[in-house]
Amino acid sequence: MTLAVGFSPDPLFPLVDSYKTTMTNNGDSADIYFPVMTNSNINQHKSPIALFLPGSRVDTSQYSRFAGIVASYGFTVVVPERIRSLPAFGFTGLLPEASQINDVLAFMVAENSHQDSPIVGTIDTEKLVLVGHSFGGAVGLAAIDNSCIYPLCEGQFQRPKQLQAAAFFGTSTSVGAGRFIPIRNQGIPIALVVGSQDGLISPQVTQTDYDLIQEPPKALITVDGVNHYGITDNNNPLGARPDPNTPTLSQDKAIETIGRWSALFLRAYTLGDLGALDYVNNTGDRLDDNVTVKRQVKNLTGA
Repeated sequence: MTLAVGFSPDPLFPLVDSYKTTMTNNGDSADIYFPVMTNSNINQHKSPIALFLPGSRVDTSQYSRFAGIVASYGFTVVVPERIRSLPAFGFTGLLPEASQINDVLAFMVAENSHQDSPIVGTIDTEKLVLVGHSFGGAVGLAAIDNSCIYPLCEGQFQRPKQLQAAAFFGTSTSVGAGRFIPIRNQGIPIALVVGSQDGLISPQVTQTDYDLIQEPPKALITVDGVNHYGITDNNNPLGARPDPNTPTLSQDKAIETIGRWSALFLRAYTLGDLGALDYVNNTGDRLDDNVTVKRQVKNLTGA
């Protein structure tokens, strides 16, 4: 456990690096972001795997700044690209799918032991968290429920035991499943982050999903002045369905805020970081003028 004494919500690792690769087990390209270890901490920190599931038709490069922020809190972030064709929906393009969860986990286990890998020996392969945006968040929520619902999932799916926690932005199960579904999370902590100006998935819709998460801990984190694309490098990225609402919070501040809250929630419940736990459950929304939090906690000790 990390003690809360002198806690700062700032990133733990000032330097983040990244590389592009092709996953050998499914052929997906992926961008991998990881904290740069110094000689003093390289033997003291192993990074959990953070799989980022992108939004529909959003290029994976649009998540570079968000992924870098999450990595700076001690996670190795994988942003895979999946191109799918769904003739029944008249759709061909970038779209995540549940099978990527187990594929990424298996690939990262191999990458951690590959001597030529930039991240060899730095991964905690027993800890996996999910982050995601829009359709990607819906994929993640259904996966936590251990459900395989088309088009969020094709074929069969089994939730890996390594899955520890999740934080999703601008999402709803109704986006991909066509209906709200109860999330039988079996105690897996979930944070839903939403922009107050989201014109594609309203805060009221996300509130419904929050209410349907069956077990605590859970949090509904609202970022004031942010629309559906507060998480991407650019508002209304090329190729994606545009949000008609104009954000009032700057894009830089929106990305930083969503990234900080997501990463601290994941640190709190995956790494037992007591300072992060206190921040997300008690002090953070009093210190951050742009954020309001509704939460249900299991306990306040992180035990």
